[in-house]
Amino acid sequence: MAIRKKYSEITAHLPRKEFTILIGARQVGKSTLLKQIEEELIKKGEIVYFINLERKNVLQQLDLDPENLFKFCPLADGKRIIVMIDEIQYLKDASGFLKLLYDEYADRVKILATGSSAFYIDRDFKDSLAGRKRIFQMPTLDFDEFIDFKGKAELINDLTDLRKGEKQKSIYENVFLALLDEYLNYGGYPAVILENDYTAKKELLKEIRDSYIKRDILESGVNDEEKLYRLLMVLASQSGNLLNVNELSNTLRINNITIENYLYVLQKCFHISLVRPFYNNLRKELIKMPKVYLNDLGLRNILINYFAPIEQRADKGALLENYVFRKLLEKNEPDQVKFWRTADGNEVDFVIETSFQKGFAVEVKFQEKEAKISKYKIFSNTYPEFPLQFWHWGNMKLIL
Repeated sequence: MAIRKKYSEITAHLPRKEFTILIGARQVGKSTLLKQIEEELIKKGEIVYFINLERKNVLQQLDLDPENLFKFCPLADGKRIIVMIDEIQYLKDASGFLKLLYDEYADRVKILATGSSAFYIDRDFKDSLAGRKRIFQMPTLDFDEFIDFKGKAELINDLTDLRKGEKQKSIYENVFLALLDEYLNYGGYPAVILENDYTAKKELLKEIRDSYIKRDILESGVNDEEKLYRLLMVLASQSGNLLNVNELSNTLRINNITIENYLYVLQKCFHISLVRPFYNNLRKELIKMPKVYLNDLGLRNILINYFAPIEQRADKGALLENYVFRKLLEKNEPDQVKFWRTADGNEVDFVIETSFQKGFAVEVKFQEKEAKISKYKIFSNTYPEFPLQFWHWGNMKLIL
């Protein structure tokens, strides 16, 4: 079975005293990853317990008293136990639960927990847990993981050689592009990737759209799920565009405060990301409109009900740009990825600050001939420390 990239990060953190918290959208594979880690730890002779808080009787006991955990997971003499807790956001007071266990039992108990919604994690994991936990965020599969889940070991080896500089060109370029076309259409949810029938892939995406996302909406306390769902559909159709709250308010007939609240919920449930503008003037940066992207391309496409080969799509530029956004997040923190735009219409899709006032910029064009350097002289002259790259369909930068 393929292993997620987060596997090594999380297992490396397990020896540490801090509790390990894994967050992400539903259906991205958090529970499966926990089971894989559990199997490996048991092989090594560790004492491991697995608690699923969707079991109501267990949840009731832990809500009554955190120390009721030991009714299900007995402490061991002279050895630390590892307790894996799936869906920790179901606890009434997850923060208080973890704080007590850490303060009283950290030398004897290591907790590895998952949470489906950062909306809950943010609310419950307050300052009282500072220094007591480390949070890892798990997105849907990236393109490397997509290839791995497809069982294409030869392609993974080829990518490794290319990235090390051991070869300059791949004999699999057409194969990579065909797979990337599939990824652009159906995204990175593990179950969708493992399904080979395209009709069945769409049905799985519909289930994620209609069941799991609406579950997020309901559990976040939103009163009108239909309006939030309609907002998400509009955002999917406008990915890569500036986020204008006033326009959204007028379109959906929802007041601005409610729109802002819905955007917060959608971010905390890992369905959208907002990218802030890049300026030398920080005050300007903080007041300008962000751009919005969907965090999974399959989700984006099922929300607008549009599936077609990339070269036939009317939205191919926006789709490719959304993919590049996900790609840039693989090696950069979210607050490092920005965009540049002036009042008179000059713009660059992405500006990545790799260090203070240094980095690189990326302009996404579907066709290479669209990339005209002369159009970007203002940016290049103003920010010479951010050299501009052009990424287009067929360019291996999209994959490397």
